[in-house]
Amino acid sequence: MHWIAVPSSLDELPPGAPAASAGWWALRFTPRVALLDEALLLEVASTERLWGGRARLLSLIRQHRPAFSGQAELAGPAEAQETPAPGRPIPGPEKDKAAARRLPQLSGGDPALAQGATAFEALALLRLAQADPAHRPPRRLPHDLPLRTLAALRPHAASLERMGCRTLGALRALPRAGVARRFGADALRALDQAFGDVPHPLPWIELPERFSLSAELPALAESAGTLLWSANRLLGVLHGWLQARQQGVLALELAWRHDLRRIDGVDLPAQQSLTVRTAEPTQDLAHLRRLLAEHLGRQRLAAPVNQITLSGTETRLWAEASASLLPPSPEDARRAQGEPWHQWVERVSARLGAQQVQVAVLQADHRPECMLRWEPAAGQAVPAQGPAGTRSPRARSGGGGVTTAGAGRADDGRATGAARRDGGAGSAGSSASTASHRDPRPAAVAADAALWPGWLLRPPQRLALQGSRPLWHGPLRLLAGPHRFDGGWWDASQHLERRDYFVAHNDTVGTVWIFRQWAGTREAGRHEWFLHGVFG
Repeated sequence: MHWIAVPSSLDELPPGAPAASAGWWALRFTPRVALLDEALLLEVASTERLWGGRARLLSLIRQHRPAFSGQAELAGPAEAQETPAPGRPIPGPEKDKAAARRLPQLSGGDPALAQGATAFEALALLRLAQADPAHRPPRRLPHDLPLRTLAALRPHAASLERMGCRTLGALRALPRAGVARRFGADALRALDQAFGDVPHPLPWIELPERFSLSAELPALAESAGTLLWSANRLLGVLHGWLQARQQGVLALELAWRHDLRRIDGVDLPAQQSLTVRTAEPTQDLAHLRRLLAEHLGRQRLAAPVNQITLSGTETRLWAEASASLLPPSPEDARRAQGEPWHQWVERVSARLGAQQVQVAVLQADHRPECMLRWEPAAGQAVPAQGPAGTRSPRARSGGGGVTTAGAGRADDGRATGAARRDGGAGSAGSSASTASHRDPRPAAVAADAALWPGWLLRPPQRLALQGSRPLWHGPLRLLAGPHRFDGGWWDASQHLERRDYFVAHNDTVGTVWIFRQWAGTREAGRHEWFLHGVFG
């Protein structure tokens, strides 16, 4: 067996958090993690090979040991480093090999990490390094360890030193019966456990099935910024829980409890809450912090807050991104340094409001005005994977680009033809379609889709007639058509429509898209003309 001891950082946990949460982050490296006194103990004999060897595992533990203060690890994307999955190629092999050659077998003198053959040995070396980082580790372990490194012997250390007994080996050389009679059976049992002669069962840390953690605030919070500072500490614990369970968060809820129940004669709710959602599972704390900051920036606290609760309301299995065997090209490396597309959409949506950033979602409907609808982009803009591992700005739902309110939206009566023609132009030549307009799957592209305009009017504009000839800033000359669109019976909100579309032109307005709508049977001859689209 091989044990690693690291400081538990119990004093950095949010107030009210369970002590075991200080060790959740370590469960990503090994399932055998225990909390003993002031340290976390990791048994890594069965897992160190999966992480690329002992030297690499020690480096990862040093690198990813969290700070629950909520500042350093959440400063920005550059600091939010991911832990590679076990068995994956690990970057920087030459650097790691050099570190392994410099690393002694027992890492004495490092106040942040120690290792040993037993749990007590690793813990004793950690205590020795924290007391004096410049002290060299003992050559014989555990015989040369000072008595004060064993917690059960600290009450008796002064008496033993006056007897000339200063190390565990010296104490072990004394008669066992006398030691048990003078210092108690617990001291003798701890000594045997330190030498590995007696088993030392440890209570292993277990993860809860669902993450929900509350924290009392050190002072009443009267602003959203103060809440964010406290929430960052809970996010650090959440990060460890997600990595240990190999989950990514899709939705988390932050709730805060009011210190007052009534202000100026108005009853207040006991608590308020907000929900933060992401388009795909994530463990990126920097992104979660930005989203939480944007949402809190739009909140108004009804009263001072004395407690917050962070809950992971929806999580999903975390799928590690597949890396290429080939070195990245300069373009791929440049893209990897930027902010992912879906994270940008989520951040801007949180800042401006979900209804202010929308995406076109294609519909399986051949009627031009029903071929797409606009929905909040935060729930739709899940980027597709490009051929070289890059992120494509096109949403998986098949829609066009993302737009902010008032810029090229269907609410203006216009929709880009590129967005509609990209897989969304249905079987326009058919006389009746049985597909529901709510079906998100795009229909097949019509053969003459290139003849459709890039801009539509909503609603279509009625045209005046000169006899039976449509007028719009003068008589219109029909260039192509008719193109029959017949349907709408499946939509209860609209009546059955029969339209004949034409491409028309005059020198004043240029080329336009108009249709003749039949009010009755064709033999009755009653029809009206409408302008529906304008060509660029």
